[in-house]
Amino acid sequence: MNLLPLILIGLLLSAGVLLLLLALVMRRRSVSVDDRLAQITGGAQQQDAAVDLRARVDAIVSKTERGSRIGRDLARADLKLTAGEFVMLKMGSAVLVGLVAAWLSSQFLGTFSLPAAAGALLFGGVLGSFLPDLYVKIRARSRITKFNDALADTCAMLASSLRSGYSLLQAMDLVAREGSGPVATEFRRVVQEVGLGLSTEKALENLYRRVPSEDLDLMITAINIQHEVGGNLSAILESIAHTIRERVRIKGEIRTLTAQGRISGYIITGLPVALAIFLSLINPGYMAPIFTFGFPPNAWCCLPVTSGVMIVAGYFAIMKIVNIDI
Repeated sequence: MNLLPLILIGLLLSAGVLLLLLALVMRRRSVSVDDRLAQITGGAQQQDAAVDLRARVDAIVSKTERGSRIGRDLARADLKLTAGEFVMLKMGSAVLVGLVAAWLSSQFLGTFSLPAAAGALLFGGVLGSFLPDLYVKIRARSRITKFNDALADTCAMLASSLRSGYSLLQAMDLVAREGSGPVATEFRRVVQEVGLGLSTEKALENLYRRVPSEDLDLMITAINIQHEVGGNLSAILESIAHTIRERVRIKGEIRTLTAQGRISGYIITGLPVALAIFLSLINPGYMAPIFTFGFPPNAWCCLPVTSGVMIVAGYFAIMKIVNIDI
């Protein structure tokens, strides 16, 4: 049985899904202000089928608890996607990676095996569905790290602005205009939310939801307490800036001291996988018995699954040892 035509059709379908999603995102971004106002007032024209499908998916996903978590994670990663669009992206990624895994399995074995192709398709589909989540988490973690690195200078800027006679909102607007990176983006959003009618406490609470940082929580708590009982906010922010700088310095020293352990974890985790891929490429027949389905399926099930579980468990154990919280 030749699997190549089926895989090519699947690849084209998955590519079409991804292109459709991209077109929907670009169309949503290019909608003019007049069109959006017409939609709000009820004067909008009838939407086409693709946009209506996206709206239906957004409506279904946003009503679930999973949809709210997806929206929160997308906000933390600063991705201009809705929860429904992200779910469609996950589905397209699952189909694409699953078909690629099925094709690779047939190439490694040298012949088509339905059980092996089905297992590779299932494994690749599950892996592909998690790839967008992994990208969002990595992007959000990187963004929070950049925010934390600049938060000490931000507190110092706020303190200086308050000392010179600015109000807190004016000081935040100065940070939004003079800052850069995630700090400027997030404080600009805080100023915009306050301008739209939210209280400062609620806007700062939304900021912490988008950037879950312990240092930011310390700053927000100090601002809220100062609003309740009064006090010299500029002096408090200066003290917080000094505390944040010391924490960043200590974290950097700890990260330097634990670098060897982290690199060891990466090498120990990646070496078996890289070696298996390399041997499969240069000599597919040598690795074929491991992935050959039999009765009982001792090699096909036990060896790869047990090896994968042990590799993942060892990686998390090493990361738990070298991850020191302060």
